[in-house]
Amino acid sequence: MADSAHNLLAASRVRLIKDRIARYGVTAGGVMVLVALLLIFFYLLYVVFPVFRPVTMEQHETYAVPGTGKTLALGIEEQNEIGFRLTDDASVVFFAARQANKGFNPGDIVSVEQLSGLTGELIVTMSTPASQTYAIADEQGQALVVRPDFRVTFPNDVRQLTPFVSYPLGEEPLQVDQQGQPLKHFVFERGETEATFAAVTADNRLIVTRLLGEEDFMTEEIEWQAEYYAIRTQTHDIDQLLITPDHRMMFVRHANLVDVYDISQPDAGISRLQTLDFGNTKLTYMDLLSGASSIMIAEQGGTVSQWFQVLTEQGREFTRIRDFDAGGNVSIMTSEFFRRGFMAGTTDGQLSLFHSTGDTRLVSKQLAEDSIDQIVFSPRADSALLQEAGQISYVDIYNPHPEVTWSALWQEVWYEGYKEPDYIWQSTSGSDDFEAKMSLVPISFGTIKAAFYAMLFAVPLALAGAIYTAYFMAPEMRTYVKPTVEIMEALPTVILGFLAGLWLAPLIEGNLPGVMTLLIVLPAGFLAAAWGFHKLPKNIKQRLPEGWDAAVLIPVVIFLGWFSFAISPTLEMWLMGGDARGYITNELGISFDQRNSLVVGIAMGFAVIPTIFSIAEDAVFSVPRHLSNGSLALGATPWQTLTRVVLLTASPGIFSAVMMGLGRAVGETMIVLMATGNTPLMDWSIFQGMRTLSANIAVEMPESEVGSSHYRVLFLSAFVLFIVTFVFNTISEFVRQRLRDKYSNM
Repeated sequence: MADSAHNLLAASRVRLIKDRIARYGVTAGGVMVLVALLLIFFYLLYVVFPVFRPVTMEQHETYAVPGTGKTLALGIEEQNEIGFRLTDDASVVFFAARQANKGFNPGDIVSVEQLSGLTGELIVTMSTPASQTYAIADEQGQALVVRPDFRVTFPNDVRQLTPFVSYPLGEEPLQVDQQGQPLKHFVFERGETEATFAAVTADNRLIVTRLLGEEDFMTEEIEWQAEYYAIRTQTHDIDQLLITPDHRMMFVRHANLVDVYDISQPDAGISRLQTLDFGNTKLTYMDLLSGASSIMIAEQGGTVSQWFQVLTEQGREFTRIRDFDAGGNVSIMTSEFFRRGFMAGTTDGQLSLFHSTGDTRLVSKQLAEDSIDQIVFSPRADSALLQEAGQISYVDIYNPHPEVTWSALWQEVWYEGYKEPDYIWQSTSGSDDFEAKMSLVPISFGTIKAAFYAMLFAVPLALAGAIYTAYFMAPEMRTYVKPTVEIMEALPTVILGFLAGLWLAPLIEGNLPGVMTLLIVLPAGFLAAAWGFHKLPKNIKQRLPEGWDAAVLIPVVIFLGWFSFAISPTLEMWLMGGDARGYITNELGISFDQRNSLVVGIAMGFAVIPTIFSIAEDAVFSVPRHLSNGSLALGATPWQTLTRVVLLTASPGIFSAVMMGLGRAVGETMIVLMATGNTPLMDWSIFQGMRTLSANIAVEMPESEVGSSHYRVLFLSAFVLFIVTFVFNTISEFVRQRLRDKYSNM
């Protein structure tokens, strides 16, 4: 007796130890899951946070203007070490822009290059900021094109930056005005074998000079031939000129007007395309944004307006898109080299940094006591040089992600070249002038659309199948059906996507009438088969064991599928003129893509069905038998018992099954990636594709530059996907718990 009690006590101690180990293990596992979720959350937040850091602009070194002469233009090289001045004494002064330059203090002269061949009073103009090419004109109407450049060498393994001046169009000045008159205003743009000058001469003539280069076969040097054109204008009080880098348009600012000229074919004539009229408001400055699709025009009072061409009924016309407030009369503006940002300096020394597409003033500071004379961005737009009152200041700028704003991500944006504001995702292009368009709305919409069509296909089939299998099907048949459906979940989604993209999509496109017919005849055929089976003699029906009714539908499904596809060519010829795709596109006005939402819905449905089926079937099958037996004993029919007892009791599990399926559909990647056109469209049409958050991340993350705006926005889309699924799962858990509490006492 004592031994038996001792054995029971020992067994109880072992059981207690096992219980504690299991309890601590389960608790630790749950805690680790929560820790993993928090790590994911905070890592995504860590990568995304820099996008929303405020922009800063700090004035650092300030020093006297190095060298002699009046500054005609300022510039700075890519590493922000050496700046340069083009002066009115025909020299290029290179100087240390900041303390980082080894061996020089800020403002120290590094070298001076003297330019030859120019006489008298000089004026300077700059080509596109990215080229950092300048043209200097003298009193004889001739111009010398120069480019301050920098050579990096490593003597004794020490990096050395050496400035020098190159001459893209030759070391001799080029004649801009055929009559040799001094130039009051002039601009120029150059290409590989073409350069265009526009100028206002001292005698108030508006001229355009085009230089065409031809490479000498023997010397491989380019010889330039000049063509001169005069433009008749209605005013002699021209204040400023601009030319687009493609040599197609010229802008002429005078008083309260900006005239737009077409100079693409000067031989055929230079015509005025449009006049931008500002009423009684005088204009103070204008500049082209990077890419030269937009022109920024400053008005007296401090308003800066953005204009670009929009397609209208009359053709492409410059339209006022948005306005910015510079805080005072603008004396000078400059644009970033590659982004749609610009700075505006006012007559009272205030400097403001803007981003045009984001429609935002990023930062504004009082950096000078008087009017700012010169200002220029560094090539990377992370610094700037400004000159006022005989001093140059180095300004440090933190502005890595100006294009990522709340409005750009979630609101309609009017991009250059588009006829109206829209939600657009287009992150990359082959052009350096391309502006990234990173609205999350189209890809979020695509995620919802893909999940909707997948659930539309999967939920009715999965739930109906689960309910029938758990409640009506014979146990012997259930032992085959349930494992078969669950094995479907083991099929890799990449295989489903491969089959959907390369087999199912062409099959549906080639038999579209048959697919539409199948959607009609399949439920009608089921009802007809059920009615026919019901009308069979009782002795025949009794031969089929109870719960095996679904087996009768197998040949019905096969026959209806064959019949629908067999009559597809006949229906296509009879109803659609032999071309179903053309009929849908041309007659119905519905765009048709081969890889569309119908294909995605079917393919993703097959991936989601096993998840919903398995959980829902277990929930229905696990309803206590005494509940259903009691209902039947009280006289309820099997159908009444199912709808009023079994489904209510199993509703928490069924709801969980649907939410698990929705989570699977929202996060699915490979099927959407391979079975859609992956185009970020916003259209509910079942015949068009979409791009989802997960597929977008999979496609673009390998190509994104680490730390770039594109890279961080992709992580932001992952963060959005994480938050959405987390919220859905949390809500579903609360709903499931309430349903469980409500029906647990039945």
